[in-house]
Amino acid sequence: MNASAPAARSGTVVAALAAAGIVASLMGTLMIPLIGELPGLLHTSASSASWVITAPLLTGAVATPVFGRLGDLYGKRRLLLVCVALLVAGSLVCALTSSLIPMVVGRAVQGIGMGIVPLGISTMRDVVAPERVGTAVALMSASLGIGGALGLPLSAAVAQNLDWHALFWGSAVVSALAGLAVVRQVPYVPPAARGRFDVPGALGLATGLVCLLLAVSKGATWGWTSATTLGLFVAAVVVLLGWGRFELRTADPLVDLRATARRRVLLTNLASVMIGFAMFAQSLVAPQLLQLPTSLGYGLGQSMLAAGLWMVPTGLVMMAFSPLGARLSARSGPRTSLLTGALLVALGYVLAPPLMGSVPGVVLFGCVVSVGVAFAYGAMPALIMASVPRSETAAANGFNALMRSVGLSVSSAVTGVVLARMSQDVGGHAVPTQDGFHAAVLIGGGVALAAALLTLAIPRDAPAPAGPRPARAGASGPVHPPGHTGRASGKEEPPAGPSRTTA
Repeated sequence: MNASAPAARSGTVVAALAAAGIVASLMGTLMIPLIGELPGLLHTSASSASWVITAPLLTGAVATPVFGRLGDLYGKRRLLLVCVALLVAGSLVCALTSSLIPMVVGRAVQGIGMGIVPLGISTMRDVVAPERVGTAVALMSASLGIGGALGLPLSAAVAQNLDWHALFWGSAVVSALAGLAVVRQVPYVPPAARGRFDVPGALGLATGLVCLLLAVSKGATWGWTSATTLGLFVAAVVVLLGWGRFELRTADPLVDLRATARRRVLLTNLASVMIGFAMFAQSLVAPQLLQLPTSLGYGLGQSMLAAGLWMVPTGLVMMAFSPLGARLSARSGPRTSLLTGALLVALGYVLAPPLMGSVPGVVLFGCVVSVGVAFAYGAMPALIMASVPRSETAAANGFNALMRSVGLSVSSAVTGVVLARMSQDVGGHAVPTQDGFHAAVLIGGGVALAAALLTLAIPRDAPAPAGPRPARAGASGPVHPPGHTGRASGKEEPPAGPSRTTA
């Protein structure tokens, strides 16, 4: 632990960072209860209003690896505060408008604030007592699910009883409070990395990701075989391949692809995509099922607010079980925790079909999946941090968070297509059939099981502590000897992972 953060302060540091993570994740669900009303509220079409939901997903996906690298270079605490400031600014823009374009801009700015979570995880490695890092990281990772689950009923309650702008005034206030907590509790740690920020790499990654995620998220609306969708997919492949080639040749890459290609890191990132997919599928199925009318024979007839309140336990169990996952990681290794989490998620989906006929059954299904996600989300950063040098912790965690975002986006597209294809007309509206919900949970369970099988291929033994990035072909500048970090003190970099890394 860094000397500037005495052990006695570990608890308050963790609380401040986790609170900031929960606030950031709240932004993702802030507008979900208002999806159906957005066209009227913003005086626009349904397709245009959907950008209010899409914009923060796009900017959040791009921001996580970019802000991670900036944190490594210029200080994680500084970038945490930048993210908080963007949450406040985006909230204020949205609170002061009833027009589409300013609302989309404000939501896009809010999405950038999602960089708080990977920055917070990597900060904990620097400032929290070593014996508490595992539990702290697990809680920070779980903040994504906790904030999402708590945000639904809060947003629904505000939307039903107050002017919808109150959502954004409230989000501005809680974001500012989270920033104050970071200022007061999180110590400054000098950045470990040296070098320049890779501007061309950031632009290339942003372009490729926007093309890919736009095609995935809008394909159902534009048509999967339309020229726009196919063109975006082709552009994403071309741009990302070119970006990868550039990153391998530059001296200070945004993402160290050689480190990312290590078996342990690569398989963990692929598992992250799958766990993200499985988590979000449940988040799409359960609220819809709860709100469908009972006259269908399988709907549960809950109001928007009631459905949100029924989903609160899924966030609470993530908070409750994340320390248990951390203890399992400490005893048996994070690989075991990830495997356990993936299997629990798969079990939740196996239990889903017989449970979906009642409200308590849907809640139980969601809670089992959330417990699995708590185990898995806490294990992923531990696996990543055990495999990269301290100077690249934030960038590596940012890339892992990006992989989760890709999983969420693909899940949204696939689950949405399944439910749309397997639907029936009820009062002029397309409503998913019971078979559609069963197909969606079957897919979610299959993906979770695939994540478990992939986890078995992750090496049990942690690799040797990673040194500094080697010089790229054609890169200028001095080549440092092994163990050199570029710091003025000349001290050797600390080991890459925690003391117990047998997984």
